[in-house]
Amino acid sequence: MDSYFKQKVYSVVSNIPKGKTLSYKEVAAMAGSPKAYRAVGNILNKNRNSKIPCHRVINSNGNIGGYFKGIKEKMRILKKERAI
Repeated sequence: MDSYFKQKVYSVVSNIPKGKTLSYKEVAAMAGSPKAYRAVGNILNKNRNSKIPCHRVINSNGNIGGYFKGIKEKMRILKKERAI
């Protein structure tokens, strides 16, 4: 996987404010590769840096999507941040 794209994804996700979400597709577009939304999911699934708020990225259809700590934890955090 292209580390430049990975860094762009991390940069985009790091700038999602508390209480807001973006879709994987929106992150891919903002990182410069609009069709690479699956790659965004794979990149975020492998991230373990708590400073990068991966939980703020959801599916385009509004579904919660995946999270390495589990969907229940992702929902809990998003509710706490009042993003859902």
